[in-house]
Order: sequence, then structure tokens, then C-alpha cells
Amino acid sequence: MNIVSTNNAPAAIGPYSQAVKTENLVFLSGQLGVDPATKKLAGETIETQTTQVFKNISAVLAAAGTSLSSVVKTTVFLKSMDDFTKMNGIYESNFSSHKPARSTVQVAKLPLDSLIEIECVATTEK
Repeated sequence: MNIVSTNNAPAAIGPYSQAVKTENLVFLSGQLGVDPATKKLAGETIETQTTQVFKNISAVLAAAGTSLSSVVKTTVFLKSMDDFTKMNGIYESNFSSHKPARSTVQVAKLPLDSLIEIECVATTEK
């Protein structure tokens, strides 16, 4: 098991890793819409935060030697299901024709009062 870390995504804000890589899988911790340069939420809308989440996920996956095209499962945590349609449009544009398995749930509160958090599992096999 190898710890994955990159400065191109926000550092973990607790006792966990950005990701853990096993022989052929990468498990990403939940990513918020935090800009790694400012360490603050990228914006106040679901669109800006979701866009930043995907930048962060892509950066961690790259550090693990893989990419969005290798994601097999995601879990999306939303502060409000009212944001589902807007989130889903950005989600779809990032995965294009690739459609990983997914769960989406509404939660009471997220760190930094974020509107969204996404975690995922990817393969390192091509």
C-alpha cells in the first residue's frame, strides 16, 4: 500500500491521505472544491465547487499514475439535492462517455461548509 500525495490538490485536513494506491486500485479520499493555492473554497456556487473538485480529483489521480478515464466508482455528497442537476452536468462533462458506478447522497454538513464532496476508486490498469 502506497500513500499518494500531490501539491496540486488540497492537503488532507485531518489524519488521512489524499489517496492510497494498492497493486491495481487507487482509493481517493473525498475532495472538496478547495483551491490548493488559496486553501479556500473556489467559489460559492455548486458549479464552481464541482469544477474545482474535478480539478483536485484529476491532480490526485495523476499523482497516482492514472486518470478520470480509469475511475470505476464515485460517491457524491451534496449539501442539497437541489444542486443535483447542475452538479450532474459538470460531472457528465468530466466523464464524457465513460460512466463509472455512482452513489449520490444528501448530507447535513460538509467540511468548510462545502456544497459538494466527491470520493472515488480508480484502477491503475489500462
